[in-house]
Amino acid sequence: MVDVSAKLPTAREAVARAVVEMSRSTLGLLIAEKLPKGEAFATARIAGIAAAKRTSDLIPLCHPIALSQVAVDFVPQPAAGRVEVRVRARATDRTKRSWARPLRRSRCTTW
Repeated sequence: MVDVSAKLPTAREAVARAVVEMSRSTLGLLIAEKLPKGEAFATARIAGIAAAKRTSDLIPLCHPIALSQVAVDFVPQPAAGRVEVRVRARATDRTKRSWARPLRRSRCTTW
């Protein structure tokens, strides 16, 4: 593990995005919250936030970081049959943050 004790805490922001493609009919059900298993966007948002909070458990040798904000947003694009997933995280700490995992969790849960 890298020694970060000499680094000064700095404010950092990480932004990631992904696109989930699906049939237009499925996207319609997703937007209308008519899927058999409930509110998929809410579940995916919680999965993304939980993954961001547990990044140090999910990525080997990653330092735990106290997050000040995690936002997971979904932008449905009905004409294209897809949803854009946007993840933004903020922290003031001594190291950088890896955001691929939280984004994947939200994207996979939406899928």
